[in-house]
Amino acid sequence: MRSKEWTAFVGLGLIWGSSFLWIKIALDEMAPLMLVGWRVLFGLAGLAAVVAWRRATFPRDRRLWFWMAVIGITNTLLPFALISWGEQHIDSAVAAILNGTVPLFTMVLAHLFLKDDRMTLPRIAGLVVGFVGVVVLMGRDLDLSQLGGSVLGQVAVLLAAFAYASSAVLARRTLHGIDPLVQALVPVLSATSAAWILAVLLEGVEVPAMPITWFALAWLGLLGSCVAYLLYFYLLHNVGPTRTSLVTYIFPVVGLVLGVVFLNEALDLGLAIGALLIIAGIAIVNIRPRRAAQPVEVPAKV
Repeated sequence: MRSKEWTAFVGLGLIWGSSFLWIKIALDEMAPLMLVGWRVLFGLAGLAAVVAWRRATFPRDRRLWFWMAVIGITNTLLPFALISWGEQHIDSAVAAILNGTVPLFTMVLAHLFLKDDRMTLPRIAGLVVGFVGVVVLMGRDLDLSQLGGSVLGQVAVLLAAFAYASSAVLARRTLHGIDPLVQALVPVLSATSAAWILAVLLEGVEVPAMPITWFALAWLGLLGSCVAYLLYFYLLHNVGPTRTSLVTYIFPVVGLVLGVVFLNEALDLGLAIGALLIIAGIAIVNIRPRRAAQPVEVPAKV
């Protein structure tokens, strides 16, 4: 990846990695679906302002609108709901490890359905090393008794990971050439509509009362669903689904840094090794194969 793409990648990882903190804060006052509804509503407002400012061009092909609407459900609403439900029945460390399967799913699906994102030995090695890093990093918080807990909770998080992976491949396959602003706006519009309908029907309307909840929702919407989606679709079409999905591995590292800096958590050897394995995995996947040296033509002597 080039420096601009690395900046987008790290920025996306920081935004989405820190989102778990604000989700936890907002859940103290909000039900899960209503939280999603407010979050994507803030994101939609931010994206609409950016689209209006940049005067983005919308496609006329109805099929493209259909696929963007579908991606809004499969890449936002469905995984958000599955993870929220799953974490009610399994330990958060187990959920984090299961969520780390996103790049593994993505690599397989991209190999099967895309011509420009093939599976290679360095990618396989890098993804496995990174996943081991996630397991090591989350090991201190892992309650082994939870591994035999709710199978449905674990399946829900795995289905969310598969939804993220398949959505990335679907977007790469169907939305190539569309303005990234539009690719971000329309799926969020679709997710917002569906989230509010489901939230009102299943949970009722909730309006936050505490300022910290409003701040959390604004953070999750304007950064986690507006800026992050712009970075996500930029990376998706510039470096491919497999490398973009590696951002999932950064989430535990961000959580580690936040815990050390703001919660005075100890940085032990296991945490350092886990973080280094994740960084190494990301680096391995992004190693560019050396091109064969071109033969140098020696001018004939006259």
